[in-house]
Amino acid sequence: MQAHTERVLLVITGIAVIAFAVSFVLGVRLPAPRSGGASPDSIAAHDFLNRGRPPRVEVLNGAGRAGLARDATGRLRHSGFDVVFFGNARAQTDTSYVLDRTGRIETARAVGRALGITRVHTAVDTTLYLEATVVLGKDWPRADGQD
Repeated sequence: MQAHTERVLLVITGIAVIAFAVSFVLGVRLPAPRSGGASPDSIAAHDFLNRGRPPRVEVLNGAGRAGLARDATGRLRHSGFDVVFFGNARAQTDTSYVLDRTGRIETARAVGRALGITRVHTAVDTTLYLEATVVLGKDWPRADGQD
């Protein structure tokens, strides 16, 4: 009788271990890539998704032309970034740039690549709860080609 009970417990334990292994493998599996291929920028955003969330970004219009921040927001969201705010900058600027807000400049560079902005600087500000700030200058073109 004791041998039978031990065998039953062994089988139940084996089933539990197999169920755990299967659930672990299914839980770690990466999501399928979107159709149309992945750009390097969406891959950078996807790297953050694998850590639990996409990079949070704010977009500020420093050019004084209506609609720029909205256009940039659409491009960034299409690339997989989480734009948590867009609006006007406090002052106008001629040149667009991206600010790294966490000390992880590679994230800010990925944001810049998604928008065609090469100027990236570090200005850590942990009170903002975001990874990057984009400031669009007069040099940044609109998505629809209008000025």
